[in-house]
Amino acid sequence: MSKIKQLGNKSDFPNTPSDALLETVINPHNDKLYVARFSVPEFTSLCPVTGQPDFANIIIDYIPKKFLLESKSFKLFMQSFRNHGAFHEDVTLYIAKRIVKEVKPVWLRIGGYFYPRGGIPIDVFWQTDNPPKKVWIPDSSIQVYNGRN
Repeated sequence: MSKIKQLGNKSDFPNTPSDALLETVINPHNDKLYVARFSVPEFTSLCPVTGQPDFANIIIDYIPKKFLLESKSFKLFMQSFRNHGAFHEDVTLYIAKRIVKEVKPVWLRIGGYFYPRGGIPIDVFWQTDNPPKKVWIPDSSIQVYNGRN
């Protein structure tokens, strides 16, 4: 853990997702297959055309191998999208690809559940491959947007 720069230290928010440092820690149970989940229920980014805010619930499930995603660096990474303009599909896949690059998981799945823009909610899903058969994969669905009930 001596290479960790952000955990336990004052850290500034990165200006852009590409400036964000995603850090990892050694997985103490790398002999076991298990799923770790990160949920970001108050994710925000900007529409690249209008500059208006987009809101989403991002759910990431992954099966770690040698490394775990360090949560403070992940939090700062997700915060870096607050002033970043990109379409929902780009945001979701960018997040997934950065995590895959840094963590090198056995498997990863991401769901980006975006709140309506122009009256249409957009949900974006991606995964690296099929998960190993002997691993319990929790359901990742959330209630679809149904307006005000």
